[in-house]
Amino acid sequence: MARINKNYDRLAAGYLFPEIARRTNLYLEKNPGTEVLRLGIGDTTEPIVSSVLDGLHHGVDQLGSVDTYSGYGPSEGLLSLRQALSDLHAESGLSIEPSEFFVSDGAKSDSANIQGIFSEDCIVAVQDPAYPVYVDSNVIAGRAGNSTGEGYEGLVYMPCTAENDFFPDLPSEKVDLIYLCSPNNPTGAVATKEQLKSFVDYANEHKAVIFFDSAYASFITDPNLPRSIFEIEGADSCSIEFNSFSKTAGFTGVRLAWTIVPKACRTEDSEPGKLHSLWTRRQNTFFNGASNVVQAGGIAALSPEGRRQTDEQVSFYLENARIINDGLKSMGITTYGGGNAPYVWLKSPGGLTSWELFDKLLNECKVVGTPGSGFGPAGEGFFRLSAFGHRDNVVRAVDSIKENLVI
Repeated sequence: MARINKNYDRLAAGYLFPEIARRTNLYLEKNPGTEVLRLGIGDTTEPIVSSVLDGLHHGVDQLGSVDTYSGYGPSEGLLSLRQALSDLHAESGLSIEPSEFFVSDGAKSDSANIQGIFSEDCIVAVQDPAYPVYVDSNVIAGRAGNSTGEGYEGLVYMPCTAENDFFPDLPSEKVDLIYLCSPNNPTGAVATKEQLKSFVDYANEHKAVIFFDSAYASFITDPNLPRSIFEIEGADSCSIEFNSFSKTAGFTGVRLAWTIVPKACRTEDSEPGKLHSLWTRRQNTFFNGASNVVQAGGIAALSPEGRRQTDEQVSFYLENARIINDGLKSMGITTYGGGNAPYVWLKSPGGLTSWELFDKLLNECKVVGTPGSGFGPAGEGFFRLSAFGHRDNVVRAVDSIKENLVI
């Protein structure tokens, strides 16, 4: 008899972003003809830069000739792209072999799929608030119990608050898998080397593994802040890192990412090399590799001209974040993030809950953002605004908030 995975029924509510879309569409149905300004989902809006487009076209053109046509590629990614990623990290003094890079179609999916090479009874710790896929995928995998209203039983929440600069304290108990994200989604906070070193030391002491999401690393402008956890001594023995072309090269719909699984990484019941071989086997079994065309675009994005052009686009979004930050602060609203990240995290004014502020912004200002409570218990009373948007829309959204929000 076929049976469903009942862990899905443990999920407390609909996925955050579809719920935002549902509420927004309901508002538009009741207010036909109204324009809504969206600062909610972190989806890029600016066109792919010319050098990367040339790379994508080159990938397509190669498929049109018998001499250059390619079918299945390595499930781990084209060697030329893996080498380019290795060279990129070498510029920061990191020695990561091309074979330790695994190219995929998304950091989001990798951060969930990576759990499959670990035992089901691993204790998982997550930053709180956190990107929802970290929590929801572990619930589905059976590593969490029921939702209590303050999170899920069985998961260890590491609160990120204004008091700890939105970077968590070390777990007070032994945990096995640790999710960290820097620059953080949703808070925009960026971890220092000292903060990451404390987690690396903890993980090595307890034979834990850190899942480090660095998908927004290209937005870090402060040279003193690490873009990779592998800038921290000892991280290669206890860390797996996820990164993506989505926000850097505008590939949110194109889909291309990479995961670094060092051969030195180990668990308490395995030797170095085992996790690397398991992830290789997992990808070979479940995945046929990212599109050859898209990987050609990724190679172009890592070229000198590709990086120059994509860096300009990153700067464009950071300027959007500055505009949002400055506008909210001028109203007396407390904000965080935005300086080295594309997200502005704000304290809900007047004691409003996160969803109350969502409704207030939508109805009074016609602006859509993201309720902080959707990212975890510690997100209640906060709100995220995204800097991904056309400049005119961002300016109009900020002006509408300044003119219409009653606080």
